[in-house]
Amino acid sequence: MPPTNKHPLNWFLQQFQLKPGKPDIFSGLRSLLILVGPIGLGFITGHAATSAIATMAAWFVGMVNVDGTYRQKVTATIAATIGITVVFLIASLVSSNLWLSIPATFFVIFIAGLAGLYGNVAASVSLVTSIMFVIALAKFASFSNLSTLIQNCALCLAGGVWTTALSSGLWAIHPDVSTRQLVANSYLSLSKFVDLASERVLDSQNNREWAQRFLQAQDSVIQDLTSARSVWTTIWTRQKGANVLGNHLLVLIEDVNQIVNSVIALNELLAIASEGQLFFRLQKEIQQVIEQLAIALAMLAKAIAKGKNSVSLGDLDRTIEALKHQRQVIRSQVLKQTIDVQAVQYLDLVNLEKIEASLKNLAQQIHTDADIVKDLKQGKRSIARREIAPPTQSQRSIIIDTLRNNFTFDSVLLRHALRLALIVTLAELIASILQLPRGYWITLTALVALKPNFGGTSETTVQRVIGTILGGIVGITLVLLIKNQLAIAVCFLLLVVTAMSVRSLSYSIFIILLTPAIILLLHLISAGDWKVGLLRIVDSFIGGILALLGSYLLFPRWERQQLPAQLEKTIRANLVYFQQVIANYLHPEKDASVDSINTLRHQAALENVNATAAAQRLFSEPRHLQGEIEPVMTLMVYIRGFFSSVTTLAEHLREFSGDYQFTELKRLADTIIQILENLADALRQKQLPQPLPALDSYLEAIHEQIQQLHTARLSEIATNSNTLTPTLQAVREQTLLSTELDRIVNEIKVMHCVIARLQR
Repeated sequence: MPPTNKHPLNWFLQQFQLKPGKPDIFSGLRSLLILVGPIGLGFITGHAATSAIATMAAWFVGMVNVDGTYRQKVTATIAATIGITVVFLIASLVSSNLWLSIPATFFVIFIAGLAGLYGNVAASVSLVTSIMFVIALAKFASFSNLSTLIQNCALCLAGGVWTTALSSGLWAIHPDVSTRQLVANSYLSLSKFVDLASERVLDSQNNREWAQRFLQAQDSVIQDLTSARSVWTTIWTRQKGANVLGNHLLVLIEDVNQIVNSVIALNELLAIASEGQLFFRLQKEIQQVIEQLAIALAMLAKAIAKGKNSVSLGDLDRTIEALKHQRQVIRSQVLKQTIDVQAVQYLDLVNLEKIEASLKNLAQQIHTDADIVKDLKQGKRSIARREIAPPTQSQRSIIIDTLRNNFTFDSVLLRHALRLALIVTLAELIASILQLPRGYWITLTALVALKPNFGGTSETTVQRVIGTILGGIVGITLVLLIKNQLAIAVCFLLLVVTAMSVRSLSYSIFIILLTPAIILLLHLISAGDWKVGLLRIVDSFIGGILALLGSYLLFPRWERQQLPAQLEKTIRANLVYFQQVIANYLHPEKDASVDSINTLRHQAALENVNATAAAQRLFSEPRHLQGEIEPVMTLMVYIRGFFSSVTTLAEHLREFSGDYQFTELKRLADTIIQILENLADALRQKQLPQPLPALDSYLEAIHEQIQQLHTARLSEIATNSNTLTPTLQAVREQTLLSTELDRIVNEIKVMHCVIARLQR
């Protein structure tokens, strides 16, 4: 969502805000080892300038971003090595003729831009390949004679092979580290998500700032969970089945999904219970349990990542017992009151009992996961394997079909590839015609900064320009102060190690460290002076301007135009999820498909994440193109609220027998489905939604029935206070259903109002 604080100093500091997580020391050390080889060989042989080609190739191949299997990582580095060598050859062949180099630039960058169709790994390989082409064309490419061409291409290939061989050896030491780390990341995100629920207990007012942080934390867990699932599935499919370690990791991954659902339901329960008088008498105990749950999940994350075999859960168990004792004390005190007081506070007791049961289930789930982590270390407890059907379509067919389906001007990625090729070619032409010293930095900045959407382009441009200015100042200072080549090489390596370590945490800080590293490297190669840093600052600024102009003027697809389609998909995904859940309440005699509900929940959650990301892009676009922002924010909050209510009902299904039914439930459910279908149609057709039908009449009938149940239960407490009677069972099952239906109706009313406002 848009930043709430627009103060210039705060905005500036936000550009250097670190993302959650720790520095990737392994990546930094790996980069150090990658660079030490060619640089050291160049110093030893006295050909430091010549070795720069191998150094660049090795570095760029090492910068390929791959989170996947060992085979995927090695394949990506091999692909990058081949790609870098091929574009180096092309650059060498066309560099002497401007009228050859310009169309070659367009062709290479356009093809590289299309690589994003095939995922993040392909996009990462294409980016480093494009960077190498631009640098080679301006700095290293030469076709003076065949032997020089062969030598330079061989150096480029050797640098890539060195990185591939070194990385393969390092990855082979712990081949499952990537999967384990992704699972651990999911549990760490889950810990932060749960911790936010404890803040809800302290401040029961549903303020918007807390709600946004809660939803962002939920999205973070879903994204980490999706990454872990994707990598695990790739490994399993290739191995035709999982080993003991793989099956344990799978159970841990799926348990993350279950805990997320339980926490969403718990948050709903807390929102409901906090409106009652008795909640505050149990507030301290509830908060302590949730805090211990978050601590336990953080310990699980650490144990999974580092291979520890035990997690202490004693504090969690003690807080659960304290909660149970205090809830029983409150119940005894209430039942000693008069009938009138009991009637007022009985619903509060039911809600507190539900919260206690939910927290106990969460604690039990964490105990189970702790046992699995212990077995993960010891290699025990073989878990039954599941079958994953291999892809029915050949890889070649998938590649061709993907390209064919996106070879239309409606494709965002085709537009981006064409825009990228035009802007990079224009930058190359400007630098060549004006004969700017090191003008390729303009081209590189435009290449890296230009993203498929304006918001991403503006964010990257700002961070890159700010990072380049500050980094350029550091680089100029180092060039002026350090005269010894060996000392400069050491500084260069230290900067690269640190930059690669923080790359995943902050792009701005990465650029601040990378810029002086490049300045020092070029100083080593060509013995340049401090003016190199100044030129880089100016060129980066010009490149950033070109990227912004290109994103704004060339084939833009503004988010305001695309947002209705995404919102329609989001509402329909949540609607299908609701239909499946409510069908199990209406027909409890049928065997509820847990896998079906989980699949639909996951699809709805992903569409919620996509809609939130679309809203974020909208907020980063030019103000005159945004339209009204407040209705979009409100709609997103209530769509997510609807999802949380449905998830609470889905979790409640485990305790639902269906022996007692609300007479108006089916008609209310049918009306809700009809309204949601109409809202989705209104977004697609860009029309006003139909007027709301009478929802309150159905709710009133349900409220009357739940009141009758509570009255009947109060009358039997004197003789059956501790016996599970049909009335008590009905109260436990139907009270939450009634409350969530109230919340769902309210959420739908607000969604209807907001969509009507957006369509005017």
